[in-house]
Amino acid sequence: MSATTTKFLDWIGAHVARRLIRPTSGYEPYAAARPELVALTIRPADVLLVEGQRSKINSAIRYLTQSTWSHAAFYVGLGAKLGESDGGEPLVLVEAELGKGVIASPLSKYATFNTRICRPVGLTAEDRSKVVKYVMERIGYDYDLKNIIDLMRYFLPQPPVPASWRRRMIALGSGEPTRAICSSLIAQAFESVGYPILPDVGRVDDESRREILHIRHHSLYAPRDFDVSPFFAIVKPTIETGFDYKQMRWAKNDEG
Repeated sequence: MSATTTKFLDWIGAHVARRLIRPTSGYEPYAAARPELVALTIRPADVLLVEGQRSKINSAIRYLTQSTWSHAAFYVGLGAKLGESDGGEPLVLVEAELGKGVIASPLSKYATFNTRICRPVGLTAEDRSKVVKYVMERIGYDYDLKNIIDLMRYFLPQPPVPASWRRRMIALGSGEPTRAICSSLIAQAFESVGYPILPDVGRVDDESRREILHIRHHSLYAPRDFDVSPFFAIVKPTIETGFDYKQMRWAKNDEG
């Protein structure tokens, strides 16, 4: 494919992307953790899942994955020294965002959203550094917009889709190494050090009980996979920072 054709497809893809990420309705979190507690709890190499973004593509992701989590960001921490946002806040998240590519963001970006911290259990300090470096080195990469047909399908009403097809319908991309989507970027980072997320499990043979793990292609990962993965712990800031239900203040019941 010529450079001119690629540029033209990217231009169309960018136009479609702007339409897809346009907010479709309001959102009010029902149990968002206090931002200061999230900041105290989250650690480098944690995955931050985000719920509540209202747009056509996020609505499609929620439907196809049967999950409320529609986006995933990767926490690199203050030690990454990625600079500050326009508001003077440290950039500590790396995420692939439709229409923008792989960018660095402040933690406060999702302060008003329901979020979930997913932590890789047992990840060594050396591999943690490698995963963080892998993600940081991809800042500035393009979000994959070349497959316009994949993007356009998110404008269509979501018909009933068999469960076995849903994951394939999420997969998007040309496969070029300089292009990424949110879950794929994070999956590739963990894959680079051999850390599992949701590998396919198969039998060694028909008679044996031994199992062998097969790496699932990174384009088939969705935000919810970090939530349901048996290798990631769910970390709740309100509990981690010290929770005493005796200190809770309840509104008095005025009835009776």
